[in-house]
Amino acid sequence: INEEALEDYRESKERYEFLSTQMSDLDASSDQLRTAIAELNVEIRVRFNHTFEVVNKAFGEYFQSFFGGGEASLSLTSPDNVAETGIEIEATPPGKRIKSLSLLSGGERSLTAVALLFALLAANPAPFCVLDEVDAALDEANVGRFAASLAKLSEKTQFLVVTHNRRSIEVADAIYGVSMGRDGVSKVLSLRLGD
Repeated sequence: INEEALEDYRESKERYEFLSTQMSDLDASSDQLRTAIAELNVEIRVRFNHTFEVVNKAFGEYFQSFFGGGEASLSLTSPDNVAETGIEIEATPPGKRIKSLSLLSGGERSLTAVALLFALLAANPAPFCVLDEVDAALDEANVGRFAASLAKLSEKTQFLVVTHNRRSIEVADAIYGVSMGRDGVSKVLSLRLGD
C-alpha cells in the first residue's frame, strides 16, 4: 500500500484542473482573436475600397486638369484579394490611344505621376511633402498647371519643392537658394515673398 497515493492523487487532480482551466482560457482567447482578425479584415477591405475609389476619382480629375482632357484610372490586379493585390495605372492623354505608361513621353509620365501623387494627397493630406525636380521634364504650359494645383494643395499640406523652374518658384511663399561665391564657400539665401 502506497500511503502517499491520496496526496499524489490530490496534487495530480489540482494540476489537471489548473491546466484544463488554462486550456479553456486559451481556446476562448484564440476564438476572440480570430473574431477580431476577421472584423479587422472586413474593416480594412471596406476602408481600402473607399479610399481606392476616392483616389481613383481624384486621379482622373487631376489627369484631365493637367492634360486638358484624356482619361486616367486605377484598377486592381486582384480585386478579390485586397491584401495582395497590385494596382494598374491606365493613362490616355487627349488625342492618343496609348494606355501603357511605358509608351508615354518623359513629360507625360512625370505629369501622370504628379497627378497620382496629388490624388493621394487630396484623399489623405500629409502634413509635409518634399518634391524634388518633379517639374524638370514638363513644358511651360504643364508647369503652370502643376504650379496652380500645387498652390491649391498647399492649403492642407506644406510642400518643399526643389526646382529650377521659374514658374514653380513664383507660387512659393518662401524661396531658399544656395549659391557658391568666388571663395568656393556655399551660402544660403532666403526670401519671403510676403515681405
